[in-house]
Amino acid sequence: MDHFKGQPRLPKFAVPKRYDILLKPNLSDCKFGGSVAVDLDIVSDTKFVVLNAAELSIASGSVSFTQKASSKQVFKAIKVELMEADEILVLEFPDLLPHGVGVLAMEFEGVLNDKMKGFYRSTYEINGVKKNMAVTQFEPADARRCFPCWDEPACKASFKITLVAPSELVALSNMPITEEKINGALKTVSYQETPIMSTYLVAVVVGLFDYVENHTSDGVKVRVYCQVGKANQGKFALDVAVKTLELYKEYFATPYPLPKLDMIAIPDFAAGAMENYGLVTYRETALLYDDKHSAAANKQRVATVVAHELAHQWFGNLVTMEWWTHLWLNEGFATWVSYLATDSLFPEWKIWTQFLDETVEGLKLDGLAESHPIEVEINHASEIDEIFDAISYRKGASVIRMLQSYLGAEPFQKSLAAYIKKHAYSNAKTEDLWAALEEGSGEPVTKLMNSWTSQKGYPVVAVNIKDQKLDFKQTQFLSSGSHGDGQWIVPITLCSGTYDSRKNFLLQGNSETIDVKELLGFSILDDKSRWLKINVDQSGFYRVKYDDDLAARLRHAIGKKCLNETDRFGILDDAFALCMARHQPLTSLLTLMSAYSEELEYTVLSNLIHISSTLGRIAADATPELLKEFKHFFINLFQYSAEKLGWDAKQGESHLDSMLRGELMTALAVFGHDPTIDEAIRRFQAFLDDRNTPLLPPDVRRAAYVAVMQRVNTSNKWGFESLLKVYRETDLSQEKTRILGSLSSCPDPNIVLEVLNFLLTPEVRSQDVVFGLAVSKEGRETAWEWLKENWEHISKTWGSGFLLTRFVSAIVSPFASFDKAKEVEEFFSTRTRPSIARTLKQSIERVHIKAKWAESIRNEKQLAEAVTELAYRKY
Repeated sequence: MDHFKGQPRLPKFAVPKRYDILLKPNLSDCKFGGSVAVDLDIVSDTKFVVLNAAELSIASGSVSFTQKASSKQVFKAIKVELMEADEILVLEFPDLLPHGVGVLAMEFEGVLNDKMKGFYRSTYEINGVKKNMAVTQFEPADARRCFPCWDEPACKASFKITLVAPSELVALSNMPITEEKINGALKTVSYQETPIMSTYLVAVVVGLFDYVENHTSDGVKVRVYCQVGKANQGKFALDVAVKTLELYKEYFATPYPLPKLDMIAIPDFAAGAMENYGLVTYRETALLYDDKHSAAANKQRVATVVAHELAHQWFGNLVTMEWWTHLWLNEGFATWVSYLATDSLFPEWKIWTQFLDETVEGLKLDGLAESHPIEVEINHASEIDEIFDAISYRKGASVIRMLQSYLGAEPFQKSLAAYIKKHAYSNAKTEDLWAALEEGSGEPVTKLMNSWTSQKGYPVVAVNIKDQKLDFKQTQFLSSGSHGDGQWIVPITLCSGTYDSRKNFLLQGNSETIDVKELLGFSILDDKSRWLKINVDQSGFYRVKYDDDLAARLRHAIGKKCLNETDRFGILDDAFALCMARHQPLTSLLTLMSAYSEELEYTVLSNLIHISSTLGRIAADATPELLKEFKHFFINLFQYSAEKLGWDAKQGESHLDSMLRGELMTALAVFGHDPTIDEAIRRFQAFLDDRNTPLLPPDVRRAAYVAVMQRVNTSNKWGFESLLKVYRETDLSQEKTRILGSLSSCPDPNIVLEVLNFLLTPEVRSQDVVFGLAVSKEGRETAWEWLKENWEHISKTWGSGFLLTRFVSAIVSPFASFDKAKEVEEFFSTRTRPSIARTLKQSIERVHIKAKWAESIRNEKQLAEAVTELAYRKY
């Protein structure tokens, strides 16, 4: 039996075809029992059957294998061993099992855990009484915690599920109910058999729920389930779901394959949502929308998350990655296509401009030496959680957008539809997708894309102009300023002085020199105001470094409002990244930022706010004596747009203005703008007297909460205590997370400690604790001490899922000193575990990058003069 230990994949002796599963959750004892009978095809000589199981107790006497052929011979297992370290169940039989199909049967028991994975319990209240519900969350590798199975994506089978549950509760699974028998306090519910699918998509939920319902034009029944009394909050997601299913049916040229789609809001849920076939589970904040108390940003999140999960019904569920190495196929694709769907439903949201946020998060993580390729080798189940990250989702989505933009929308869509048809109900690898796109477009997709998926990192393209020649050079970009040796095939797009004529070519080697006149048909050197923009619309996953002359022309074009918002965003973001990597001085970044003083577009300003707050923190470490001037500069930068928007919504204003108002006011409060803080406190007092006051609508609530916390200290805790009161009185998850995200912004370290301790109380659901970890820069040291003191409790409570990585990155990454990096390394040297190893290395690398950056800022000659001049300049 020892031979099976430590293997990354299950042996291929036997292939599961169909599961018949009975589950009996006991919601008062928080336990469950069950049985499974698997139609199993024995394909090679073996006395052993090896499958996955974890945290289950198997009734040894119940394990049998019965031949399906005429003899109906029964084999009883002589040895049953659960190897917990490898999460496998090894069954030994007295003789070789006959080739062909037989039925493997067994009974088991388990615990409804509180870890938000496997078969677990979530709690809710009905009329003030706390109740348990039973929920499943199996991705990536936790179906094995509910029933013994072949828990790998390639081991697809069909599932016949039966539940025994309390009669008064709602019991849901992937498929519609075929029969329900009530027997006193319990009922037995049987469901239609599923199509063939992977184990991680099986789902069961048992609890008390309300629902709203609608149908698609071809008769698919769609429901949104939520806690009793919240049904109205499900209507927006229901509407989005019905329209999205119809849109995807057209786009993928394949109808939604199941008779129903249920979407359900779960009070305790670790991820944002999970695409289980036909029964999609969500955090409440990602599914429910309350007209009165949800912000525009919440509405947008619900739409994009629903579109993401429904994309998976085709891309992931119908066609499934062969192994977790190809996770990005699922997640990158669903992220990209969710923007396509949301843009179609809500064109006024300009969602493709906001897609740049996805690209930036991908670029940030991929600029680290401790990044990983899109296709990453996974050798053990314990490594999978950590790759549900910005590389798989955001870089994945960005390279798909880059490819679609290169191939054109129509050939791309047709090739995808062909890929779905070809691989439906089976598994695929990255190369299968490339083959379909290559066939549909006639372009060398495999060659082009391998450089983006099989190596980590991305290039920075340096552009210089000299004697009518444009010189392009690519090198790997690393935020540390080091040199990497990666090389890519880069789709270069450019335009000059106008968007009417765009040029493109593939940069295949390290460098290329092009005659400007030949390329553009005119010389740009004759006209000093003529700008040149590379990576038009930021559709490529790379950064651009311009020479001084080209950079000055772009700065001038921004001031004159000649460039579209995606390009204004891209120029700023590239300059910021180059500054952090010490390729450009901070003074040149600040001068560029000053060109954005009349910016009004949400996505551009949102990034400018983010960059300013990062610079504010680094300035506090590098040049504390200039902090006042830096803050003055940032406040000046946002004054124009803040005054234009004001605190109150205007009749007919856009969704994006609603989102921007909250972000602007939050930024001004954090930079210490007293008039903003005073006004926020005035409105917050009105809100305390009347929760429906028009003075504090949802879009600016977080801004007001953050502003209130700026004035809280140990001798004046009124704001803190008032916010806790609101937290305790609301039952809206979005309001609770809004408050948690504001409390720790307080500049008083003693209050930060109180907030962090509050996070560990039963008042905060364990899924929500991570919202309170983004502490003020004054609270960094306090948070680190708190993490060390509570590490044992934290790693025990959150150690079995990906949420533990958030504690590490949120608390370690904000530092900017070599000594602190060393201290963190020493602390974790005896406390690391596979599930946080990658995150820890990335967080320490970020600290090193910031420490080097702070050092170079301290040595910058003209900085004080430049900051002072910009801070007091009239815009």
